[in-house]
Amino acid sequence: MPEIIRFNPNKQHYGTTTLITGYALCSSLLAVINKFAIAKFNYPALLTALQYLTSSLGVWVLAKFNLLHHDPFKFPIAKKFFPAAIVFYLAIFANTNLLRHANVETSIVFRSLTPLLVAVADKAFRKQPYPEKLTFMSLFIILGGAVGYVVTDKGFTLVAYLWAFVYSMTITVEMVYVKHMVMNLGLNTWGFVFYNNLLSLMIAPHFWVLRGECGELFASVSGGRDRFELVAFVAVCLSCLFGLLISFFGFAARKAISATAFTVTGGVLYQQSVTSPKPVASVLARR
Repeated sequence: MPEIIRFNPNKQHYGTTTLITGYALCSSLLAVINKFAIAKFNYPALLTALQYLTSSLGVWVLAKFNLLHHDPFKFPIAKKFFPAAIVFYLAIFANTNLLRHANVETSIVFRSLTPLLVAVADKAFRKQPYPEKLTFMSLFIILGGAVGYVVTDKGFTLVAYLWAFVYSMTITVEMVYVKHMVMNLGLNTWGFVFYNNLLSLMIAPHFWVLRGECGELFASVSGGRDRFELVAFVAVCLSCLFGLLISFFGFAARKAISATAFTVTGGVLYQQSVTSPKPVASVLARR
């Protein structure tokens, strides 16, 4: 009699190549989806919070149906992970606002700088070795190209470059610090997804107030200016779905590869996603 194969939610059934491919694809698609979602639903802090709500609630519901296993919520663990959640939220929030204020090319340039920053920070704070010499040289060549872009950028705006700088700093800290937590906290992948998104969701209301989005959204709804649009609804739903997927593949890949390699994986495919489809990219950049 043939043996019945049962799915064990406590066991991981994926390899490093699968994780890297999944994260890279999610990173590339989510960059375009978020750009389109912000164009249709111009509330970046609320969009970010909806992504966290979908991810944390999705993990909890799937666990109830025994489709996955995540570590239970415990206050001592949450207290240790909370600083990582703050940095993560700041990085995502800065990236969302960068996409809102900057053109696609500016986003590409500053995202390309992060592997070099992460490599230096990983060496300084986690005592990890630098990449190979040729790899390190290529990162400096990217830095030179970024400087040249900034000097010749005719569409320079202070707000866009301010968000670009904030994003570069926060994503560097996030990559290194979260890598440290992933390697030392002892949670499984879905546990990290659950803790990270739930804690980030708790932080979100403060940014609604700071950015004034609560009053802006209330005024738009009460004044009848914001009406239900199917395109905006679909864009937000896709953004939330891919937010959950990239959260899973991201934490799983962090365990498998170095912080610098993880940063490069997302950055390279992001560039391909926004530079290949010319008509779509140009339309989104003009919005």
